[in-house]
Amino acid sequence: MKVCYEYAESHNYIIVGEYIDRAQSGKFDNRADFQRMIADSDKHTFEGVLVYQLDRFARNRYDGAIYKAKLKKNGVRVMSAKENISDDASGILIEGVLESMAEYYSVDLAQKINRGMAINAEKCLSNGSNPGLGYKVNKDRTFSVDEEEAAIVREIYERYASGETKAEIVKDLQRRKIKTSIGNEFTYNSLSHLLKNKRYIGIYLYKGVETPGGMPRIMDDDLFYRVQALMNKNKSAPARTRGENEYLLTTKLFCGHCKEMMVGYGGTGKSGRQYHYYKCKNSRKNKCDKKVVGKEYIENRVIEVCLQMLTDDKIRYYCPACCGGM
Repeated sequence: MKVCYEYAESHNYIIVGEYIDRAQSGKFDNRADFQRMIADSDKHTFEGVLVYQLDRFARNRYDGAIYKAKLKKNGVRVMSAKENISDDASGILIEGVLESMAEYYSVDLAQKINRGMAINAEKCLSNGSNPGLGYKVNKDRTFSVDEEEAAIVREIYERYASGETKAEIVKDLQRRKIKTSIGNEFTYNSLSHLLKNKRYIGIYLYKGVETPGGMPRIMDDDLFYRVQALMNKNKSAPARTRGENEYLLTTKLFCGHCKEMMVGYGGTGKSGRQYHYYKCKNSRKNKCDKKVVGKEYIENRVIEVCLQMLTDDKIRYYCPACCGGM
């Protein structure tokens, strides 16, 4: 910014606005302010776009050519504060060379980074990603067990293996203010992810490749695979046998407006309160104006109606063996 302002002042240019995409690579064009700048060029409120270097505009020659053509169509020129590029034929050549070099260095850097990460993976070292609850990364990039967090991980697995539902465990973790490895409050999804993490039985994972013994073990195989089997069983169980936060009317509730199926959703408000409701599938696509319906409200209404229908005569009719009916 400092260099651009100095360049503008020395060339008697008037700055009318700034477009800043902080900490985003010029390799991609889906930058919010970059796209806003391209769109604003249609308004003809500025005559030039001044960048620190051309690689700040784009590191992809195709993107660079496309967007420069759009700007040129609107009478806008792209200028570089650090690169002396003239308006004549030689300037076109120099600009093309600089853009090619920027793309080359971008691709070359990516290859070096990927190669370095692959070498780290061969040695079962950290590549900078979050190690997960129960682990910490040492100065030499090796992993070690955080005993305090590991105890929480084992507790979660043992509680689920003993029959507690994910909803019950999440509720207790939130009450105790126990956070995930990235410092967030536990949710149903984050707990599910933790319960599937093979690192806890010593398996190092990188790009789908598993290396047994590459991580320090936190639990034995028996506990881990008992939990996997239980999760698979609960996943395929009928809705009526699942935990309190499952949706009893799944596949049974339909929208009164468009007749599409209503599906269950959940979320957490700013106050930390959890919300559960049913929503029309078409309303998600803005094809129906049906409002959401509270899970507890609609399920209780259905249960009340069902109970009203279960008269003594009907019970004896449907259950002749145990109720003395037909």
